[in-house]
Amino acid sequence: MQIYLVGGAVRDKLLGYPIYDRDWVVVGASADIMLQKGFSQVGQDFPVFIHKDTGEEYALARTERKSGKGYTGFQYHASKDVTLEEDLLRRDLTINAMAEDSNGKIIDPFHGQQDLQQRILRHVSPAFAEDPLRVLRVARFAARYAHLGFTLAPETLTLMQQLANSDELSFLTPERVWQEMQRALGEQTPQTFIQVLEDSHANSKLFPELNIQPAQLTLLNANASAEVRCALLLLKCAGSAESIKAFSIRQRLPNTFRDLALQVFRGAADIISYPQLSAQQKLQLILDLDLMRRPEKLSAIFEACRILNAAPELIADQKLPELLTQLASIKPKKIMAEGFKGKALGEAIRARQLEVCRHHSDA
Repeated sequence: MQIYLVGGAVRDKLLGYPIYDRDWVVVGASADIMLQKGFSQVGQDFPVFIHKDTGEEYALARTERKSGKGYTGFQYHASKDVTLEEDLLRRDLTINAMAEDSNGKIIDPFHGQQDLQQRILRHVSPAFAEDPLRVLRVARFAARYAHLGFTLAPETLTLMQQLANSDELSFLTPERVWQEMQRALGEQTPQTFIQVLEDSHANSKLFPELNIQPAQLTLLNANASAEVRCALLLLKCAGSAESIKAFSIRQRLPNTFRDLALQVFRGAADIISYPQLSAQQKLQLILDLDLMRRPEKLSAIFEACRILNAAPELIADQKLPELLTQLASIKPKKIMAEGFKGKALGEAIRARQLEVCRHHSDA
């Protein structure tokens, strides 16, 4: 029984990148042996085990064979006879198909170190084209490492185009697509993720609600959260609130991503031009974005607007929170105590809100 560190931890160690997760491959063992040693199995039919102390994943060396559509359409074979090289052969990129033994020796049968040095993302074998998820994974790796000079090998791009031009992408679940996209939005150059998918002919298949023009998306590379970058992407590419909602439904976006995207879409232009707004327009902006109930969203909205305006500060940064504080001082219960109710109560509240906005505009 031999245990090897594999995949991303080896790659990032050689790159001098931070290592957040470590994965291990076990050669010459069986499920019974792993259980006897105190590991817990992830799934009854999948040869991955969790270390009782570290929580890290240990997978039995395995081979795989395509048996159906999509990234789940594989049959796995794990046994004591499967070699480390056979296990590494099934991986996506050469830079992810390296291992390190207990003495620190690198096992590199597919020249991943050479591709690291030459800054190339290259597939390991033709079996790459059997898994549609790899289109998204390679695009995400490109977004992570583009700033280091990494480029995509032409032959790998050809296989990605073959996958995109088949029906394989349609078998990816929305949750899995979004998982890769969300991770890419947190990488250093998320625009590269979109560009690689465009070059692969995958954007229109994966994101039919969006009219993606990669040349317009340099703002995605600004230093911002994944939520803000997603909002900027949808602002530029969705075209309507209905398209943002349709995209959110299809990709199962978390509510925080969907809501921020809609708020930026509806309010960015007015926030950027805040000094020119009338009192009525300022009040309507606040109501449209539901800022009196949810003022915590304002910082992320401002972040997106500063990127759009290419400015470190906006006049609205200070003025809008001040106005929200003043509006919060209007108490409906006090107005009700004055005898207002029903429709008249709503009109009285709105009139006083508008008066606050007028005084704030004149200040």
